[in-house]
Amino acid sequence: MAGGWARDGAVSEQIEASISDELARMKGKSTPVGESFTHCAECEEEIPEARRVALPGVKLCIDCVRERDGAFQARAGINRRGSKDSQLK
Repeated sequence: MAGGWARDGAVSEQIEASISDELARMKGKSTPVGESFTHCAECEEEIPEARRVALPGVKLCIDCVRERDGAFQARAGINRRGSKDSQLK
């Protein structure tokens, strides 16, 4: 079901295209591209030559990458508001 002037199936095609774009972006995100920084973009410490050669396009030092990766905290998939049925009990 499309709305307005869009043809049938246009909404589904847009959703599929958005998902494909996001998956492509995520796959490319793991590999840095471009010229490596000589100094970290966050703490400005020197990035070792071995790291710059091993990961072309690296922008952060090892300590900043570890700190950034450790900062992510997964949230539980719990509906805190509760469903209507659970509120009736």
